[in-house]
Amino acid sequence: MSHFTKDYTQFFIDLAPNNNKDWFDANRKRYEESVKKPFATFVQQFIDFMASKDPKYKNLTASECIFRINRDIRFSKDKTPYKTFCSAVIAPNGRKSDSVHGIYFELSPEAVRVYGGVYEIDKDRLELVREGIAQDIRKFRSVIEKKDFVKLFGELRGDKNKVLPAHLKESAALEPYIYNKQFYVMTEFPASLITSDKLLSTLIECYTVAQPFEQYFNQFIHRN
Repeated sequence: MSHFTKDYTQFFIDLAPNNNKDWFDANRKRYEESVKKPFATFVQQFIDFMASKDPKYKNLTASECIFRINRDIRFSKDKTPYKTFCSAVIAPNGRKSDSVHGIYFELSPEAVRVYGGVYEIDKDRLELVREGIAQDIRKFRSVIEKKDFVKLFGELRGDKNKVLPAHLKESAALEPYIYNKQFYVMTEFPASLITSDKLLSTLIECYTVAQPFEQYFNQFIHRN
């Protein structure tokens, strides 16, 4: 059973050319009924499933995982106030989790997008990751080249640094991903999945397939 009606995506289609507070306020009841409430119910169902498998999710709530629909426009040239999708991260500490725990997903009129991995990381932990990859490049390759991982997520993504510490340059010549300062993956599905009863099972599969990848990075980042 799907939690969403067709008006979930239609709301965002209508919002896109009317992205202002007056329109949103006039359509707030529609937003609450067609978007906010069903999305929160779906996220809680996802959490409940995870809690049945892993006690770290036991006391997590949907509100701790869901991102606000309001855009942060302080430093953006685009001053439209609202996102045209809903998003959440399913991780043991919700939005406060480290970037290598769980999956982040967006439900938009264009697609269902799912992300996992390292998106933001400080300098010291980045060096631990790079050194870990350099110490056993074959192990790193075995993780990112697993058949189910490649089939679902494709290639590893992320911005790169042009300059590396001298002790990593030789290894980076063998493994260019050491230049990365981000190590994340993304996949997407048709927006029709939102109203399908397969939405939850699809996202659970993404979470499951990404776990060895994320655990690989955690061994370096959380070794202490």
